[in-house]
Amino acid sequence: MTADCLAGRRIAVLATDGFELVELTRRVDALKAAGAQVDIVAPGLGSIQGFNHHDKGDVVQVDRALDQADPADYVGLVLPGGVIKPDALRLVAQAIDFIRGFSSAGKPIAAICHGPWTLIEAGVVKNRRMTSWPSLKTDLQNAGAEWTDEPVVIDQNLVTSRKLDDLLAFCAKMIEAFAEEQQVKA
Repeated sequence: MTADCLAGRRIAVLATDGFELVELTRRVDALKAAGAQVDIVAPGLGSIQGFNHHDKGDVVQVDRALDQADPADYVGLVLPGGVIKPDALRLVAQAIDFIRGFSSAGKPIAAICHGPWTLIEAGVVKNRRMTSWPSLKTDLQNAGAEWTDEPVVIDQNLVTSRKLDDLLAFCAKMIEAFAEEQQVKA
């Protein structure tokens, strides 16, 4: 992929307090390096608290509140992991509707670690091949997904990954998926 393969395209990153800091920041950096405009979308404006595993990390400024964000304005969606963030977002109906908007439009959704929890809640994993943090295996299988222990799995519009060690490969596949979406929509 070229350094500007996502130039002029907007990507949404859906997060709330409790996200895994490096899973958000490294992906945002990779997207910006590919030329994308990235919006951090959260249930409310202000800032959200990142975590380094179980310890508080940096806060990140929110660019758009969910009630100001429309999936139609974005090429794709990123769902960072962390145990707290996906579990909290599963309870936010507007966040689940936001995810469903990307899925129903066939737009790429990239989720890592515990991020697929929100995909389960959105009802978009049935008959999909996916990966995640190992503790989500049973949840994904119970929701109808085929879980596999691989660094990155792509099934239609879903790009999933397991953990921090997979970030480099995951970022590359995520950018490829968003660039392909750009070509389709251009």
